[in-house]
Amino acid sequence: MTHTRLPTAAWTRRLALGALGAAALTASAHANEALIRKNLADRLPNLPRIEEVRPTPMPGLFEIRLNGTDILYTDAEGNYLIQGVLIDTKARVNLTEERLDKLTAVAFDELPLKDALTVVRGNGQRKLAVFADPNCGFCKRFERDLAKLDNVTIYTFLYPVLGKDSHTKSRAIWCAKDRAKTWNDWMVRGVPPTEPAADAKCDTAALERNLALGQKYRITGTPTTILANGTRLPGAVGLDRLEALLAQAGTGK
Repeated sequence: MTHTRLPTAAWTRRLALGALGAAALTASAHANEALIRKNLADRLPNLPRIEEVRPTPMPGLFEIRLNGTDILYTDAEGNYLIQGVLIDTKARVNLTEERLDKLTAVAFDELPLKDALTVVRGNGQRKLAVFADPNCGFCKRFERDLAKLDNVTIYTFLYPVLGKDSHTKSRAIWCAKDRAKTWNDWMVRGVPPTEPAADAKCDTAALERNLALGQKYRITGTPTTILANGTRLPGAVGLDRLEALLAQAGTGK
């Protein structure tokens, strides 16, 4: 195979032009960002603070990020604001969903595991965390599948989002002498947890922290599972698929 060698001067000019082009694109992006921020702030004073402005793959369309993980779209001058989903039809990819997944990615080793119920089976090497509501039917079905897993450590974050009774049951489970057994008795066997006495000393602040954690990561449904590699699984995943995904995730080390 032969290669065409450019003269040194020509090659230098090409590099210089490439650098100038990149610098021009960067300057243009910064100018667009400044204009977007100014116009939206002036015209929509009640709009939350814009935390990030970035171009999208669609020419002339920019993403603006608010409140940590809220995404809107606008033109290069902030004349229009779009709320919705951006889809790449050629690649068949939901770009908005893909972006949200990155923004809400969960680092497993940063989860506050002290706020979860812990069950260890076998060598416990495989790890997963589950956000679950005690009144969630899909969670109960999923719990029966989880009971069939071996060599696993399961961290269950009580996530009472389905009403007042969910919080009541979560409190009873968290305040039980054997939390994991009480949870399993209720979810698998249908044995209701015993509510703690009115004067019982039980710190349930973990339940509020779990709710805040779920909101931070935009966990809107139960069960939601987080694997050791950060993969998020919404819904009651079938046992065969879960086994395969656990093998892919490894131990997270």
